[in-house]
Amino acid sequence: MLELSGQLSAYLEVTMSGVSGKVVAITGASSGIGEATALELARRGAAVVIGARRKDRLDALAERIRTAGGQAEAVALDVTRRADLQQLVAVAVERFGRLDVLVSNAGIARTGLVSDLDVEAWDEMIDINVRGVLHGIAAALPVFRRQGRGHLVTTVSTAGLKIVPTQAVYAGTKNAVRTLLEALRQESTDGVLRTTSISPGYVHTGLVDYIEDPAVRAEAQRVMAKGISPDAVARAIAFAIEQPDDVEIGEITIRPTRQN
Repeated sequence: MLELSGQLSAYLEVTMSGVSGKVVAITGASSGIGEATALELARRGAAVVIGARRKDRLDALAERIRTAGGQAEAVALDVTRRADLQQLVAVAVERFGRLDVLVSNAGIARTGLVSDLDVEAWDEMIDINVRGVLHGIAAALPVFRRQGRGHLVTTVSTAGLKIVPTQAVYAGTKNAVRTLLEALRQESTDGVLRTTSISPGYVHTGLVDYIEDPAVRAEAQRVMAKGISPDAVARAIAFAIEQPDDVEIGEITIRPTRQN
């Protein structure tokens, strides 16, 4: 009876975790949500291929994962360069034989009134938040098609759900990605591709620390102080990934209970 109980426990442990054994590439993985997601998925048994511009932080994260018994590869990348996303996917396939999930997490927030005409900030958000996601799709989708399955998970934002002044262009980029993924979902009902949009609210990350206007930055940091941990978002991403291949979690909105 004890032997049967042990076998049943082992069986349930394997079948209940759809993350273990998967190969997941993550952009924007050097800090915040991306870093937390890499740690969470590696802890659950996934092999992670982590990408970001800050290679020193990536290498430290990969070493931390390996030291804990996980599998990780680090790739320096800039999502505005299509070749870098192709390299990220290629490393996953070469090192682990396939790619099951691409988590497109890299993103930036630049706030300001539209009338400020900060065109450089607009271009930067469009290039990273929208074009960067498209580059990931272009790199991963052919691999998913060859494999017969794949999953695109993309970090969007509640900024696109509740529009407020100073976030017009940022929210616009996030809603562009939300629309893109919904259209891609409708184009991909053959059971090969799954898409998931993760819309976090206030999260303790360094996203707003790069706002140039000191007053706006201070206010954003004050608001973000009541945010949730990146670990909470990482668990939501893991939840979407662990579902069976015939189950698609199209969108998850996750925010602090104190956020209006």
